[in-house]
Amino acid sequence: MMLSNWVRWMAISLTAFLVSTSLALWGLNQKSKALPLTTTTTFITTVTQTNNSAESELSLPLSTSPQQIAQSSLPYDARLIDIRSVNPKIALDIRYATTNNFLKQKLYSAARCVLRGAAAKRLSQVQQDLEKQGLGLKVYDCYRPLSVQKLMWKVKPDSRYVANPAQGSRHNRGAAVDLTLVDRNGKELEMPSSFDDFTERAHRNYSGASAQAKKNSKLLENAMKKYGFIPLATEWWHFDAPGWDNYALLDVKFGEIP
Repeated sequence: MMLSNWVRWMAISLTAFLVSTSLALWGLNQKSKALPLTTTTTFITTVTQTNNSAESELSLPLSTSPQQIAQSSLPYDARLIDIRSVNPKIALDIRYATTNNFLKQKLYSAARCVLRGAAAKRLSQVQQDLEKQGLGLKVYDCYRPLSVQKLMWKVKPDSRYVANPAQGSRHNRGAAVDLTLVDRNGKELEMPSSFDDFTERAHRNYSGASAQAKKNSKLLENAMKKYGFIPLATEWWHFDAPGWDNYALLDVKFGEIP
């Protein structure tokens, strides 16, 4: 009799346990079904934004504010950097900050060479290499606001020498530089033409230049290419920084750049 009661009690307990477990599992299943679908979507979106953050920082939009440009949290390579803070030995002759240019008017508020950090570091390396030969760089132009590009295009709508502002210039991205060579005394070396000479004399394949001018132009080209800069065929003085297409066009004034 006592054994029979024990068996009956065990059967009831087991049944109760199974019922309670089933109810708990059912409740958990219903709760998971009730979770909003946006939970998973939000997670995926967050991961995507994180993975693309570096690209977003490099490709700053045209509407980028001066404050964003100056942000210390921005990767150094993507920031606009004054070349004098990287290598003060690079000479400057920023023509568009004077009237000594093809427009015969002052277009920049300050005589500054500003480049993306990655390009500035490469240019400093070129300068250091040239110093071993008793030479150096003199810069004519670096970053150029898009608004200035539009003025240039109105005067010289020739895409061989002035980029159409509809597509923008590599200068407008802070990823191009116009420059020449100087000796240890700062005197410019002879080149095939003057700066902003919009004729065939400026072309790299121009054969009418003196032997010395050709040699100097090639020396500059080789020095720049050694550190990744890309020469422009129609202007011996113009070089694009590698990765220029990672950067967006900008129209930030010089006075707003640190």
